[in-house]
This record gives sequence, structure tokens and C-alpha cells, in this order.
Amino acid sequence: MSRFALAVSRGIARVTESPLGPYQTAVIRIGFAATWLLFLLREVPHRHELYGPDGPWSWDLAEQLVGANGAFTALLWSDGRLWFEAVYALGVLSGLLLMLGWRTRTMSVLFMVGVLSLQNRSVFMGDGGDNVLHLMCIYLVFTRCGQVWSLDARRARRTREAHARGERVADRTGPLLWGVLGLVLAGVTVLGRLDGDWMVPALLWGAWVAQALWWLAGRLTRTGEPRIMLDVIANILHNGALFVIMAEACLIYATAGWYKIQGSRWQDGTAVYYPLQLDYFSPWPALAELMSTSGIVVMLVTYGTVLVQVAFPFTLFHRRVKNVLLAVMILEHAVIAVMLGLPFFSLAMIAADAVFLPTSFLRRLGHWSARARGRLSRPRLPKVPAQRTPDDAERHGDAAQSHVGFRA
Repeated sequence: MSRFALAVSRGIARVTESPLGPYQTAVIRIGFAATWLLFLLREVPHRHELYGPDGPWSWDLAEQLVGANGAFTALLWSDGRLWFEAVYALGVLSGLLLMLGWRTRTMSVLFMVGVLSLQNRSVFMGDGGDNVLHLMCIYLVFTRCGQVWSLDARRARRTREAHARGERVADRTGPLLWGVLGLVLAGVTVLGRLDGDWMVPALLWGAWVAQALWWLAGRLTRTGEPRIMLDVIANILHNGALFVIMAEACLIYATAGWYKIQGSRWQDGTAVYYPLQLDYFSPWPALAELMSTSGIVVMLVTYGTVLVQVAFPFTLFHRRVKNVLLAVMILEHAVIAVMLGLPFFSLAMIAADAVFLPTSFLRRLGHWSARARGRLSRPRLPKVPAQRTPDDAERHGDAAQSHVGFRA
């Protein structure tokens, strides 16, 4: 066998035998779910103006736009306030459960439904991070993002331990959840609510059927071939989605950097200076004034941003340089969150950047967090002074007398 054929064989085996980047996909899952959850919780007092019936983008305008572009949103199934509250609650609950990693295969689909429903209802509500979240919520459906750092991983570990002891563990929650959601999906389809673009209905029904096949292969078949085949397909989909997420992040930075090079505002530094003078992008006016009055700082931020964004996709094959630029970009987004008051845009971009974090660093991070959690959850017992027995007291007294006699 030639070297090329051997390399191709190893590559195919690597893609099909196991899901790559389990820690990276876990960080992406936690990052995007936490970003969406925090955004929804912050906007609870303003939810009716943003996505509900009291918003400037009325229900009729949203219906006309969705009818033209074929976007998916469950909020247009009814214009009642109760239905809006239910969809908003679904977005909050699915974000929380996906972040914790509870039934990640199901929660990733519900998370996608919540994100698309709210964002497509009012397309003009966002700061740029919503576009990233819009795409990533679809990609997450194809990933096996609950392999580590999730309640699913803990449940799988306990199930393996029970099987090793000869115990039989029955999963009742999964089939019940699958059955309820199947009835809901069938009812929605019969009522014609999924008319329009074919992608989301196909994805919803495909995920539901895949769950059924996965359960049947693991419970009803005597041989392991069907489960192995489904496992291979799941690994291919996971690795393909992970590659698309990485390519999407590189495309975002590459297009942003090259467009900045072509713009005169980024060449003369005014693209950084002008936003710092606007009240909307200056939550800390004194800090913004201090930064904008320094020409050197403005120049370094301007050209440094362009340089990092253009160079980053070309540094992926050099681990050390990539890690340095990755740290710089994460720091840059943290500064944007503080200086310009765009926390959710920065959180979304940091979550997208996390796909490039080294596995060794993520493992150490998980180990440190586990140790910190163990210290916080460990009960502190009060210290009890040691009680001396009479023999100990006599020995200490004899030793003291002998010591005094020696000194005398």
C-alpha cells in the first residue's frame, strides 16, 4: 500500500471511528447556550417590544417577510400573548438545559427552534452576534456536543458502571420525551404550520426519526452492526459539522479583515475613533475618552485588529502562532464587550473562537473547575481539640519535671 493510500485510510478511520474535538464542541455548546440564555433573561422586561405583539415590527410585517423569504418562526403560528410567552419560555428552558447538557440531542433541536423563532420574528433586533448564533444553532444539531462536561456524560458513566456490576438500567425519560415531541411535531405538520422552506421541517423530522433508530438499534437488536453503522454516521455528521463551524469562524474573520483593508475608515483610524464618541457605544464615557484621546492607542487597535483578523486563518497550521492570535482575539472581544457595551456579540464570538482552543488547555480547565467545585461542595467539619488521656498527662508531667531538673 502506498503512503498516499495509507494516509487516506487513516484519515477515513479517524473521521468515522470517533467524534473529534469533544471538549471543543462542549465549550461551543456551553458558550452559545449561555449567550442566548443570558440575553433572554436580560430582555425579559422588554420581550414584548423586541419579539412580541408590542414591537415596532408588527405581526403583519413579520408575516409578509417570512412569506417572502421562507424563514422559519413558530411565533407566527399565533398572534396571542400566551403563545408568545410559551415560545419565549421554550427558548429560556432549552438554553438552560442545553448548557447543562441534559438530553443534548433533543435540547439542541429545541434550542434551534427557539433561536430561529425569536430571531426570525424580528430580524432587525441584534448586534451582529445574533447572526453567528443563528448559524451555530443549526450546526449544533449535527454535533455530539454532550460527550464531556454534561449531565448526559455523567448519566452514561453511571450506566456503564451499573452494567459492569451486572445491573440493568432502563431509560424512561428519553422515550417519553421522544413520544411527546413526536405527537407535537405530527400535529404541527397536519395543521400545515411547517409550510414554507423545506430545510427546517426535514431537519426536525430527520432528528426525530434518528432518535427512534438509535433507540431501536441499542435496545431491540441482538447484534451490534446496526448500532455500529449509526455510530459511524453520527461521527461523520459530527466531524463534518465541526469542520463547518471552524470554516465559518475563519470566513467571518477573513471577510471582516479584508473588508476593513479596503475601507478608508480603517486606514485612517476613524472606524475606531468615531464609535467611542457615540453615547450608544460608550457605557463608560471616561474610559472611552481616555482611549480615544491617545492617537497611538487608536492606531494600535486599528491596525492590530485588521492584522489579526486577516492573519488568523493562515496560522491554523502553526499551533503556537495560532494560540497567540486566538488569545489576542478573545481579549479583543472582551475589550469590545466593556468599551462598546456589546457583551452578547462578544460572548458569541468568543464561543465561536473556542473551537480552536487546544485540547490540553481545555482538559486542564476542566480539571481546575472540578477541583474548585469539589472544594466548594465539600462540607467543612469543625475542628475538635484532641483530648489527652491520663497516661499522656503523666508522661507530659514527668517530661516537664525531668526537663526542669536538667535545667536546674
